[in-house]
Amino acid sequence: MTKLFLVLHVLAAIVAVGPVTVAASMFPRVLREALAAPGDARPVTTLRTLHRICRVYGGLGIAVVVFGFATASSMDVLGSVWLIVSIALTFLAALILLVLLLPRQEAALAALTATAITATVGESAGASAAEAAGGAGRGVVVRPDARTSVLLGAYTGVFNVLWATVTVLMIVRPGSTTGA
Repeated sequence: MTKLFLVLHVLAAIVAVGPVTVAASMFPRVLREALAAPGDARPVTTLRTLHRICRVYGGLGIAVVVFGFATASSMDVLGSVWLIVSIALTFLAALILLVLLLPRQEAALAALTATAITATVGESAGASAAEAAGGAGRGVVVRPDARTSVLLGAYTGVFNVLWATVTVLMIVRPGSTTGA
């Protein structure tokens, strides 16, 4: 049963975490493209897709945790320091995704959409749309600019480093019986 849980854990990590790390990494660059060409709808469409990938596959990442706990339990390593550190880093990565990345991606998209509405409809209608889309009521206000792109890139970098660290801990775990 341990091998089945381990296979499911690794597959879930590849299928769920991989797309989030790639999509989140691409988001800041495409945001800069959207800012450079305000009339072009293609970057905004791409941003929506990247955000959807982060949101959906981030949710699927729960499977990684579930199968990870099942694997650790069947291997009787739940009290191991390397596993506890991995759990803490995974929790921190999830927190970064949920609190820093997804809300800011969503707010940047809403602000870009509001900016497009402002350009199309006019200043008076667009101003209220921009206020509504800028994250009001969500706790995150994002004005799409180069700084937003840099912050999203930094948060994504930390998110990716955390996952890379967890991966290393899973492969080269201290006290491993695999001899690695």
